[in-house]
Amino acid sequence: MNTGLASLQPYPFERLNALLTGLPPADIETIALTIGEPQHPPPAAVTGLLAEQSARVGKYPTTNGSESLRAAIASWLEGRFGLHGVDADRQILPLNGTREGLFALAQTVVTYGQPGAVISPNPFYQIYEGAALLAGTSPHFLNCDYSNGFLPDFSQITEDQWQACQLLYICTPGNPSGAVLSSAHLQYLIALAEEHDFVIASDECYSEIYPDEAKPPPGLLGAAAAMGVTDFKNCLCFHSLSKRSNLPGLRSGFVAGDSRWIERFRRYRTYHGCAMPLHHQVASEWAWSDEAHVVENRARYREKFNAVLPIISTVMTTPVPEAGFYLWPETPIDDEQFAKALWQRAGVSVLPGRYLGRDTALGNPGALRVRIALVADQDLCTEAAERLADCLRKGW
Repeated sequence: MNTGLASLQPYPFERLNALLTGLPPADIETIALTIGEPQHPPPAAVTGLLAEQSARVGKYPTTNGSESLRAAIASWLEGRFGLHGVDADRQILPLNGTREGLFALAQTVVTYGQPGAVISPNPFYQIYEGAALLAGTSPHFLNCDYSNGFLPDFSQITEDQWQACQLLYICTPGNPSGAVLSSAHLQYLIALAEEHDFVIASDECYSEIYPDEAKPPPGLLGAAAAMGVTDFKNCLCFHSLSKRSNLPGLRSGFVAGDSRWIERFRRYRTYHGCAMPLHHQVASEWAWSDEAHVVENRARYREKFNAVLPIISTVMTTPVPEAGFYLWPETPIDDEQFAKALWQRAGVSVLPGRYLGRDTALGNPGALRVRIALVADQDLCTEAAERLADCLRKGW
């Protein structure tokens, strides 16, 4: 048996279910603000194409994906991040969602059993840890808390630790805080990757949900190109249609960047057996080629933040996220107890922050916080915020 299996911790939502099991919620319609699953309707054009192209399930897809899908992704990358000459054949690989790709990459990059081979932010998307453990190593965590703007403090990493590193996971905009790494910060990491020869895996699946249309978050490939690293050496970015286009069930994303690692990853995935179904590829091509539905989607999230933040901020210290659709407020009591009380008293479920982090010598940076996902309709999000505020005003 892969010994890493024994080290895997229960997924955050398993822990939440166990926490709330046997606790009756308030006698009122419950509202879930836990999982980051978009609830906005998917584009009608996509669902139409899936129906029209459904007969394609009779054919095997290739690992590479279609030429037209890769071309659409290359065009989107160039327009979104100011890139030029992205090679759709050598620098892009379609994925069955970023989750699959972020996990499998570690199996390609990491030398099994090498200590210190993976560095990860903390809190983090749980796939980073699972990927490291099943690649035979344990991740080194960098706490992201209020003191460092909820961004990893890479100055804490020693020269020896950088030298041992083979894979650095970053998430920008961050989950759960929404903090964004600047282009300068990304370029600092790119220089370190060149010096110590590790791969940067930049999880950018929240990059298309941001408040100011004039200020989209920067990305790893754009930062690389701006410093003259036009071959994107050591740089791999991951994007998805789940959040951008409200298509979590399509399981469609891509990885792009360093052609050397794209080719190695392609070879791994050929044996791994993951290839996007052909009708999903057609629908994905449309989604990467259309921006109107994405602009509309951002507007809907903006309206929810504008409605919810003034309510919650009167009773909780709540940093305003730079991007994404989460709130990451402080709790006045233990975060697990807060989640239990809110469920029992108000019928609202939120995710205890400690479930997204791990204990370190500096503590668990998720403790005394909860993650609130503003994915439901605006009316439900507003009602949930009002119930939460009412609970806090009445005291615990």
